[in-house]
Amino acid sequence: MRIAIAGNIAAGKSTVQKILQDLGYKVLDTDVCGHNALKLECVKAEFVDYDVWNGGEISRNKLGKLVFENPAVKKKLENIVHPIIKENILEFFTQNRSENILFVAIPLIFETKMEDMFDKIVFIFADDELRLKRLIARNNYDENYAKLRINSQLNQKDKMQMSDYVITNNDSIEKLNLQVKSLLDRLT
Repeated sequence: MRIAIAGNIAAGKSTVQKILQDLGYKVLDTDVCGHNALKLECVKAEFVDYDVWNGGEISRNKLGKLVFENPAVKKKLENIVHPIIKENILEFFTQNRSENILFVAIPLIFETKMEDMFDKIVFIFADDELRLKRLIARNNYDENYAKLRINSQLNQKDKMQMSDYVITNNDSIEKLNLQVKSLLDRLT
């Protein structure tokens, strides 16, 4: 069974991913795939003329600010990186085909139209105000930039309706653990 873990920024996907990994499940983190793609020469070549560099490597912070302020550059990046991520997902499925359940943390599943790659989609939900506080604390963003990042993704309520399961992450890690274990009971 191929399960997607989706959720908007600062909702708690990484925490759910860690819980699953601690329980022995294999989880592919597509954020890591995207970060690794920025090191590829084919990607670097497309951004050679932009102020996104730090010591010969693409700075994720500089690139993030550029793409979230420039929709054309954001589209350019997505057109290069999303097919690479899709390849990484397919490789993960192939390499782990003997596993009963595989998880892929994929925040932009609906934006990238990759829903059909999965048997089930789990959406991690957290209230917008809480996500804003988490994002400011975690990434040291100012409030305006944090809101820009939050508003760049599809609405959470729409994504919840397109998902098979929803985990709400507004409370303690203990409550989140219980919800993940309950989900695993339903899946198995």
